[in-house]
Amino acid sequence: MRAVWLTEFGGPGVLVAGEAPDPVPGPGEVLVDVAFANITFVETQFRASGRGPFAARPPLIPGNGVGGVVAAVGEGVDDALLGRRVVTATGGSGGYAARAAVPAAGVFEVPDGLALDDAVALLADGRTALLQLRAARVAAGDRVLVEAAAGGVGSLLVQLASAAGATVVGAAGGPHKAELAAGLGAATGVDYLRPDWTDRVREAHGGVDVVLDGVGGPIARHAFDLLAPGGRMVSYGLAGGEWAEIPPELAAARGVELVGPSRPDPALMRTLTAEALAAGAAGRLRPVIGLRLPLEEAARAHAAIEGRETTGKTLLVV
Repeated sequence: MRAVWLTEFGGPGVLVAGEAPDPVPGPGEVLVDVAFANITFVETQFRASGRGPFAARPPLIPGNGVGGVVAAVGEGVDDALLGRRVVTATGGSGGYAARAAVPAAGVFEVPDGLALDDAVALLADGRTALLQLRAARVAAGDRVLVEAAAGGVGSLLVQLASAAGATVVGAAGGPHKAELAAGLGAATGVDYLRPDWTDRVREAHGGVDVVLDGVGGPIARHAFDLLAPGGRMVSYGLAGGEWAEIPPELAAARGVELVGPSRPDPALMRTLTAEALAAGAAGRLRPVIGLRLPLEEAARAHAAIEGRETTGKTLLVV
């Protein structure tokens, strides 16, 4: 089958298109004919350094989220799954390929009314966004600042917080991305590459009650300064390369609650994934797919993500 190999850790060029043996579903597994493979920022970090949640060494086929059609089932699996559209995680490897053998217990059937590529875009980012919204306890009337608001998770958070009745500030890197956030429901879109971006937020809203921090670093520290007493800051990502590292004593003095990244219950994550897919099928949640590239151009996709050239989700088309 067609596949993309991670030959060593390094720049995007270490991703090399080639071939691999067709996987065979074992007991309790299904074989998925992959149509779309999801790319996450975490995967670019793993490719570059070997650091991240995936404990593996090259050579390997990377990729952790796919969508396609069940082509075969292993022993003990109900053959009613044959021909069904599904999305699933692969466990950290094997996603950048034409076929993937995965545990049947981990697949999600794609609801009617939801396109397969949208379902893949919602697989990881949808549950992540719902989890952060829950952690921040976003409610009607809150002023919510979403960082990286034009990204995969951020674009969904803008929609979810707006639907919850919050006034949303979408902060993103560049005027085009700020405009995209505004188009998704943010009351104000700001370009956090401008030195005066926090002044714009204060002028428009006085401050914020919640910061949803997927960037970290200086951007997150400036966002923290916008929080009103009693505010909440939920940090879940470090697209900027480092965590915000707000001193707990400073947060306590300001009356601000800091919520760091957590490892949620797998059952909860499954529930939230199904909820995100259902919201997508009902039209309540619309993923932004900013870039689609052929499977063989995985290196180009990684380079675009690292160069901050993308909006929303990037998918490989198989």
